[in-house]
Amino acid sequence: MLRLINPKQEFLRYRRRMEIAGIIAGVLFLGLFSRFVWLQVSQFEHYHALAENNRISLVPAPPSRGVIYDRHSMVLAHNFSANTLEITPSKTGKLDETIDRLAEIVTIETGDRKRFKKLLAESKNFESIPIRNLLTAEEAARFAVHRYRFPGVEMKARQFRQYPFGAGFSHVVGYIGRIGEKDQERLIEAGLETNYKGTDHIGKLGLEASYEPWLHGRTGIEKVETDSGGRAVRILSRTPPVAGYNIYLHLDAKLQQVAEKVFGDYRGALVALDPRNGGVLALVSKPGFDPNLFVDGIDVATWRELNDSPDRPLINRALRGIYPPGSTIKPFMGLAGLELGVRKPGDTIADPGYFTLPGSSHRYRDWKKDGHGMVDLKRSITISCDTYYYGLAQQMGIERMAGFLSQFGFGKKSGVDLDGELSGLMPTPEWKKKRFKQPWWPGETVVAGIGQGYMLTTPMQLAVATMALANDGVIYKPQLIRAWRDPASGRMSLAAPQIMGRIKLTPNFLRLVKEAMVDVTLPGGTASIAGANTPYLFAGKTGTAQVIGIKQGARYIESQVQARHRDHALFIAFAPADDPKIVVAVMVENGGHGGSTAAPVARKVIDYWLLGKLPTVYAPPEAADVDEVEDNAPAEEPAPTAASVEPANLEAAQ
Repeated sequence: MLRLINPKQEFLRYRRRMEIAGIIAGVLFLGLFSRFVWLQVSQFEHYHALAENNRISLVPAPPSRGVIYDRHSMVLAHNFSANTLEITPSKTGKLDETIDRLAEIVTIETGDRKRFKKLLAESKNFESIPIRNLLTAEEAARFAVHRYRFPGVEMKARQFRQYPFGAGFSHVVGYIGRIGEKDQERLIEAGLETNYKGTDHIGKLGLEASYEPWLHGRTGIEKVETDSGGRAVRILSRTPPVAGYNIYLHLDAKLQQVAEKVFGDYRGALVALDPRNGGVLALVSKPGFDPNLFVDGIDVATWRELNDSPDRPLINRALRGIYPPGSTIKPFMGLAGLELGVRKPGDTIADPGYFTLPGSSHRYRDWKKDGHGMVDLKRSITISCDTYYYGLAQQMGIERMAGFLSQFGFGKKSGVDLDGELSGLMPTPEWKKKRFKQPWWPGETVVAGIGQGYMLTTPMQLAVATMALANDGVIYKPQLIRAWRDPASGRMSLAAPQIMGRIKLTPNFLRLVKEAMVDVTLPGGTASIAGANTPYLFAGKTGTAQVIGIKQGARYIESQVQARHRDHALFIAFAPADDPKIVVAVMVENGGHGGSTAAPVARKVIDYWLLGKLPTVYAPPEAADVDEVEDNAPAEEPAPTAASVEPANLEAAQ
């Protein structure tokens, strides 16, 4: 059947379809136009910035770290430039294969690979990670020839830290190390992460850590145009970095070396202060370690050797070594007895060689078996009579003793500008009850009178307390930093001395104690060997701190005791006694006796400082019998007698 076509109807139908198609096309064009306007007008700045970022990279320019100098501008820590080979993981294919091929051109040790993997785990994918530091000129030239074969591998010039004196200043200057996760967290909390962009290292110990904000400087920024391969084409603009402050110390490098030398092979610590301003002239902790080992990441074997060593080279004994002060506490105890009215200058006691508490048969023996006869305060310091101070402590009581001695800084941090200082311990009945849930026994007061028992000090605390005696009661905050220079302006600023306290002392009482300390170094005194032939007045006090207890009635014979169980030797001094210019505190671990071991160390240090006299090599004295030298009596139980450099002992006690 034929179908008739109506041309008019078909035309109308066709026109309708064209209109619909036109409307759809118009809507689509309008949408496209709107999108075009939105992209080109509204979002112009955003996409322009993205395009620029594809072409321009912001590269941080790390600042040059500040240099550390001693008081005579001798360099203790500085920087040097060297080439490093670095890999950016995001721009490299197979890392292991790339490293293997690199090893054919430059030397890459197993330790380099381990360090790279450790840093890779701590870094972001787009950050460059060093695979090999300190390239030689020959290695740098070889890599430059083969550079095209290693996309994502670059040779960069970086600054490295160096410590010229090695172990001699390790605990003072400290060291820098790579920024770890904890360091990064601290920087973020402090809002400093931007200033550390491009910086790989941060101060970890010593002055490097204490003055990190000063030494680091301010990071700069470079706008660099790059090609499609991400390689730099040209620098468009640059905000230069600002170098860190150069800092100058009170520390005298030569004096520090003298102190190191005269210590010989002994372990221990020495602190020398300028009593006129609190400047730290020397701070020795032996043994030390080479801080250069830590700059680029220490290997596991070396770290384990340092950490597990029985000599504890990583502990700063001057600030963290905690020891009973022994007889070095006696000048302070004598002064306490006078100031508190417990004793008068002319009061004497009869010393039979021991002391007993009322109602007790236990004998607290003097270092001299047969006693010293009649002893007044001045002679008690000169000959270090234990019996005198047993009785004085018992009369004074531990509360008054602790109250007076704490004025000199015992049981408190000195505030020196180094991190990690411990506060020592000035015990009280309240402390013992809180710590051990036990009452305070009278015998514990008695042994505290000769610096034994629970009482613990650091060499820095002994130096600060001695400074108070030398300064007639004025205590300065010990400071290492003497001045600093701003590299931007070139301006030098001086660190002002800070008075931490003034102890009110009776001049006549103080003069008596000082005269007694001078007599200590004269014939008849316990440090007469060290004080012989001094061309200046030399005031000091010897001390011996027990490491192990001795049974009642037994004798301590040094030659029959294991080396690490022998007594510690201590000595405090200031000179010239009539116009003090240096204060010294010495602690020699297992040194035996303060007069024969620690005092000669202090004498040689003072001789160099006052006279410029260089010491000969120190020869340790032979062991002496207990009846010939100063010794401290054993404590009555339950008072402890062991001294330690293990910080956990004190931290647990506190």
